[in-house]
Amino acid sequence: MLTPPELVWLIAAVAKGDEEAFERLYAATRAKLYGVVLRILRRQDLAEDVIQDTYVRIWNGAGQFDPARASPITWMASIARNRAIDIVRRKGEIAIEEEQGALEVAAETPDPLARRDMTEELKRLLECIGRLQPDRQRLVLLAYYNGWSREQLAAKFEAPVNTIKTWLRRSLLDIRECLGL
Repeated sequence: MLTPPELVWLIAAVAKGDEEAFERLYAATRAKLYGVVLRILRRQDLAEDVIQDTYVRIWNGAGQFDPARASPITWMASIARNRAIDIVRRKGEIAIEEEQGALEVAAETPDPLARRDMTEELKRLLECIGRLQPDRQRLVLLAYYNGWSREQLAAKFEAPVNTIKTWLRRSLLDIRECLGL
């Protein structure tokens, strides 16, 4: 993986239409972005489509990237993640419901590449999520990691939308308290 300053330079070159820089940026970041998308969608065919769309958006939006607001990988990952979440919301039948145990995998074990780059802050966050009741863990992960709507969560947990909102709020308060915020 290239360093953040190298990625900033590549994005600036992409903004000027440099195809070689775009190829280097793609080669350096594809695996990470694909991992983000695949974790959300759980389907390779959809993940590949989203990655293609993500890089088109990166090519077209490189001029708007501001390194003062976000790191290059954060900016690119947010484009990929938001696109994947859009797909999940549009196709409510996708994602986690198709794979029994997928929630537990997402909740308990980050992928090996992510674990290597995991910051202490993220480790603390995961520990705090792990202290929630299992249903609340699933609720928080589906809402904030997988991008499920309140309506989808209400159907999954067989509870009114307002109850889902309350559960999420209380869970977030518990997480904040655990983090000392």
